[in-house]
Amino acid sequence: MVIFNSMWTLLAFTVPAIVLLLTHPCTAAKSELIITTIKQDPYTMAKGSQLEGYCMDLLSELAKKLGFKYKVHLVKDGAYGRVDESGTWNGMIGEVVRGEADLAVAPLTLTAAREKAVGMTKPYMQTGISILLRRDIVSQDSGFFDFLSPFSGETWFGIFIAYILTAVCICIVARLSPHEWNQPENEHNHFTLLHSLWYTAGALSLQVYYQNMAPNTFTLQCKPKEDEKHVLADHVPLGAGPHPKSPSGRVVSCTWWLFAVVLLACYFSNLSSSQSSDSSHLMIKGFEDLANQDVIEYGTLAGSSTLAFFKNSNNPSYRRIYEHMERRKSFVSSMDEGVQRAREGNFAFIGESVSLDLAVARFCELVRAHEVIGMRGYSIVTPLGSPMLKNLSVAILQLSEAGELAYLRSKWWASSCMAQSAKSSSLRAHGMKGIFLVLAVGLGLGVLLALLELTSKSRSSAQEQKASSSKISLIKSCCSVLTQELSQRLRTNNTKRDQETSDKSKA
Repeated sequence: MVIFNSMWTLLAFTVPAIVLLLTHPCTAAKSELIITTIKQDPYTMAKGSQLEGYCMDLLSELAKKLGFKYKVHLVKDGAYGRVDESGTWNGMIGEVVRGEADLAVAPLTLTAAREKAVGMTKPYMQTGISILLRRDIVSQDSGFFDFLSPFSGETWFGIFIAYILTAVCICIVARLSPHEWNQPENEHNHFTLLHSLWYTAGALSLQVYYQNMAPNTFTLQCKPKEDEKHVLADHVPLGAGPHPKSPSGRVVSCTWWLFAVVLLACYFSNLSSSQSSDSSHLMIKGFEDLANQDVIEYGTLAGSSTLAFFKNSNNPSYRRIYEHMERRKSFVSSMDEGVQRAREGNFAFIGESVSLDLAVARFCELVRAHEVIGMRGYSIVTPLGSPMLKNLSVAILQLSEAGELAYLRSKWWASSCMAQSAKSSSLRAHGMKGIFLVLAVGLGLGVLLALLELTSKSRSSAQEQKASSSKISLIKSCCSVLTQELSQRLRTNNTKRDQETSDKSKA
């Protein structure tokens, strides 16, 4: 009797253990887990005989945390998993349901239908539904500062620096040149820094200043009289305010006018071209705009959860989108086909926002709409009731909290496009380097001419003072006169002091 009871107790503990091993062989009986996946960039990609990608890196991290070995194979029918009318699942979901695979690690969307058939972990990535289009068939939102779009930021900065340097050069030339300021001790210098800034800005706006002319004096004639020619030559200079009279000042002014004319021509040319191109574009911000137009064809992945979302939605706009796709049969068989059709133009591909972001990162001519609907997550699939489900979910949360999931996202979604802070049509500084070079040469030549003019005047003054002196003393006297002239002309407060001296002498 005792032996019988002992055998009964042994059977009571052994039978459930055998049943558990038969039901969940992957937890104990198998030396390695069978993983099914699908080829899709950047989740799973072929590299020689090996597989790499986001999902492969995620699987490796999970294996380290939970301590299991695995073997990966691609799904036989190349499908993600959907149920047919008879209730049979295909794709990766079907392989897990039939026991052909222990886990499915792929961008599988967490849905209610799949949750009934298999176990799904906590999402390892959040996604939604959005629209992928070519950048040149969609107009962007207009902003308050779109008038700055013809030039890039670096070009505007270069123009500002050129404006400041030109104004400073005009001020320096006006002080150095005797033709502008002959007697520093008695005359007032009109070209102050403030006036130079105003004069330079006036040239940019192509202002006209008629100096010393009575009203109605200037009349346009085909053949002006001889006496009127002098009036036109002396009193109709271009620009704003009193103008330079010296050769050096005129060199600087003419160079700046040339720079301003070329600059304005480029600006208005780019502005008109950008506005004319934007007028032919569609404004598609989201699905409402997509449903209300019939110019651009659109479609989604056949048999996907995205298609099921529009099919089961009660939103009128979403229903119209589904009816349009069903009527036109504008479905694609793979993500690559959808991206390729969007790149070819006149087609909007509707898909998972995460996958669309990858296409935008790799193909610079594509753009994703800002609106994202139907937020959902990607999960790992296990057999229904698997004891690994809880452990996998906890491990995914730990990886998320440690920043590992964010690192994998940045690693595999790295953009190959240069960051564009301005529109592609914006003219950059290196495209106008020629006119900037001409301006720099003109400014340098103007300052050099002003120094030569001052040197010539100093030499003449020295000759008058030392008419009977030797050549060596003449050179010394010329240098001393030039030094004295420079000190008088470059002082900032000599004008006020000399004006006060002049007023006292008059009194």
